[in-house]
Amino acid sequence: MIDITIAPPQPPHLERGLDTFEQQLRELPAFRALLRAVEVRCYAELPLPRPVLDLGCGDGHFASVAFPQRLDVGLDPWWGPLQEARQHPAHALLNHAAGARMPYPAAAFATVVSNSVLEHIPQVEPVLAEVARVLQPGGGFYFCVPGPNFRRFLSMGRALDAVGLHGPAEAYRRLFDRISRHRYYDDAAGWQQRLEHAGLRLERWWPYFSARALAALEWGHPLGLPTVLVKKLVGRWLLVPTNWNLALTAALLRPYYQEPLPDQGAYLFFVARKPN
Repeated sequence: MIDITIAPPQPPHLERGLDTFEQQLRELPAFRALLRAVEVRCYAELPLPRPVLDLGCGDGHFASVAFPQRLDVGLDPWWGPLQEARQHPAHALLNHAAGARMPYPAAAFATVVSNSVLEHIPQVEPVLAEVARVLQPGGGFYFCVPGPNFRRFLSMGRALDAVGLHGPAEAYRRLFDRISRHRYYDDAAGWQQRLEHAGLRLERWWPYFSARALAALEWGHPLGLPTVLVKKLVGRWLLVPTNWNLALTAALLRPYYQEPLPDQGAYLFFVARKPN
C-alpha cells in the first residue's frame, strides 16, 4: 500500500454558474459526461456519514463533482489514475491498494461509495467481503453497475436483431463488453445474493439511464475518439472547453440528463447497509 496525502482546501462543489452536467461536459468526453452527470443525481439525497471510503476512486474527477466536501479516503489499484487524482482535491487521503485487500481496520468507515467500479473486477466477492469488514455496523454502501438491460439496449445490437442477424448482433455486444471492460450484468436479485453472502443487506435499488440515453452513450464512443488523442497530447479531454464549442453537444444531450428515472434502465443503483 502507498499513501498519498492531499492537503489542498475543500473544493467547490460546482464552478460558479455551471450545473453538474455542464461542468462534466467541459471536462470529460460527452458520452461519459452524460452518464456521470446522471449518476451525480443518484447520490444527491443520500446521507453521507463520515468517514467515507471511495472504493475505486480512479482519477478523482467524479468525487470532485459529486460530493460537496472532500471524502476521507480514496482507494484504487491503478497507480496512473491515482496520480491524476492528486490534481482533484476530492479526497483527504489516497491509497494505492486492491479492493480485495483493503489496508484498513475493521469498522473503519461509516460509508463506502463505489461508482461504476464493481462491474470491472474479475472476482468481486472478496471485494464485497472487504466492504462489509471495513464498514461500521449500520454503515451504508452505495454503488452502481450496468444491469442486464445494458446489452439489450445497445442500438446496433437491436438493429441487427431486427433484421435477423443475431450472430453479428451478439458479436457486437461482445465487442462492447470488451470496450467497456464489463464482467457482470447481474440483475438486482443477483446483486442482492452477492451482498447477503458478504454480510450486507440490500435496502433499495433503482434503474437509471434509458435506452435512448444508452444509444447516445453508445454512439458517443466512436464520436469521442478524437478526445483520446487530445488527452494524450495536452493532458485533458477537451481542447477548447468553452460554451460556444459545447453548445450543440449540450443541447443534444441535456434531454437525456433531465429525463426522469425510467421503469427499465441500462444501469442499476444500489443502497445497501451493514446490519447493526
